[in-house]
Order: sequence, then C-alpha cells, then structure tokens
Amino acid sequence: MSTRTEVRPQVEPAPRRARVAGRRDSLTHPSRTGLLLVTPAVLFVAVFVLVPLGFALVISLTNWPLIGTVKFSGVKNYTAIVSDAAFAKSVLYTLLYTVIVTGPILVLGYALAVLVRRKRRGSTVLRTIFFLPFVVGLSTLSFVTVLEAQPDSGAINIILRSLGITDGTTAWLVDGPLATGLICVLVIWGVSGLTMMLLMAGMQAIPREYYESSELDGAGWWRQEWEITIPVLRPTIAMSVIISVVGSLLAFTQFYILTRGGPGTDTTTVVQYIYNRAFVQLQLGAATALSIVLVVVVGLVTAAQFWLLRERD
Repeated sequence: MSTRTEVRPQVEPAPRRARVAGRRDSLTHPSRTGLLLVTPAVLFVAVFVLVPLGFALVISLTNWPLIGTVKFSGVKNYTAIVSDAAFAKSVLYTLLYTVIVTGPILVLGYALAVLVRRKRRGSTVLRTIFFLPFVVGLSTLSFVTVLEAQPDSGAINIILRSLGITDGTTAWLVDGPLATGLICVLVIWGVSGLTMMLLMAGMQAIPREYYESSELDGAGWWRQEWEITIPVLRPTIAMSVIISVVGSLLAFTQFYILTRGGPGTDTTTVVQYIYNRAFVQLQLGAATALSIVLVVVVGLVTAAQFWLLRERD
C-alpha cells in the first residue's frame, strides 16, 4: 500500500498594510504629527483659560477678601445676585447703552464703507481718517473728552456756545443723561471705523458682474444695495453686530475715565460694578461670582445672535 504525500502550495504572508486595517503608509504618521502641532495651542488654552476659570470658580464659592481670612461660603454669592438691586440697575443701564449704540455704529459704518469702497482719488485718505479713532483707542479718546467737556474751557461748550445752542457752561460729566449721551457719541465715533473696514472688505469681495447684470435689468443704486450687497454681506454684518454688542456689554474704559460710574451710580455698567465690588469694597468672592454669571450671559447672547443672524438657505 503506497502513501501519497500531498504537497500544498506555499501561501505568502499577507502584506503588512493588508493586515493592519486603517494604517496609512506614511513615514510621518499624520495623526501623531497633527497631535504634536495642536499641543502648544491646547497647552496655551489650558494654562491661560481653563486653569484661571477653574480658580475663579473656587474663588466664587468663598468670601475671599483681598485682606483677611478666606472662608467657604458655597453658592451664597450666587444666590445674593438675585436680590442685588444695584447689580440689576447696572444691568439695565448696560442694556440701554447697548441698544443705543449698536444701531448707529452699524449704520454709520455701512455708510462710511459705501463712501470709500471704490478705488477713487482720496479714498485711501478717507479710510485712514475714518479708521484713525479706532486705532487711537477709547482710552486716549476718553482722556481727551474729559478735557474738552469741561465747562467754560472745553471745546464742546465753546462750539455749542458759538452756534447759540447752549450758554457754554454745561457740565456734561456730572449729569447722568448728558454723560450717557456724550459717551454714546464718543463710542459711535470711535468704533464705527472698525465696522467700516469689515464691511468694506466684504463689499470689495463681491464680484462686479453682479452689479453689471442688475444694471442691465434696470436696477438702481438702492435696489442693488438691498438685493445684492446686503444679502451677500449678511455674514459680515452679523459678525460686526456681534462684536459691537459684546463690546457694549463689556464696556468699562470710557465710563471709568469719564464718569467713574457717576453721578452716584447713574452711569455704572456691569463691568464697572464688578470692579467696584472687587477692588473698592474688597469682595473678591462676590465679584468673581458676578463675573462668571456675566461670562455665561455674554456667551448665551453671542450664541443667540449667531443663531438669529446665521445664513439661511
């Protein structure tokens, strides 16, 4: 009886690339490289955002006086916000200020952008002049306004007296409504240049063919602005409004320099009220709780604006 020896063909091992599913044939390992590239940004956010935020949460749960013994108080600082009438007054004043300045900043910025968007003689000079107040900054403008708003000697009263509008002795900074009006004019003038630059950049990116086609259809300037420019600029307009609203809700510099929140508390904004609680009344725990609430509210307002102003199909 003979036996057969079955010879089986040798099967070569599958390539490593076939055995290891999902492994890319790359010498640089893109996943690891990407992780290394984002590590500095992650560390920066962790050190300068997450760690301070966590420390702020801890402070908000204590009394944390600037000088003295720290005692844990739980959520007492947060529950006290509900019954804080002075804080509620500062919130209402800040909202009023935001409503007053947001519309004019957008309208004036749009008008200035329309004026300088074309490449014509003198447009570069006008852009520089209109944008210069924003470059100078609200701090410098506020200090100049303090000098120019003085009774008898300030340029504002001198000009108004020469025009016969006032007697030239108006004390602008010691009257709540007058101080608010002056600050609003200052901010509208100082910030509109930024809105102008944002909108102008968006306008210059619109293809000229859109306007030429509408001209063939008999569309005038206003119809072109309403049906072409504004719809195309919707994302830029939304961004400009969000920047303006957030900046107004966090307003501090101009009010601190011009009025210090006075007379009394008539021009006290939310941020200035928090500043007073922290560095005047030395109540860092309560001030930190107010700051966290403000951050949450501003975040919610910004998210709501993104949702309302989002580009719809």
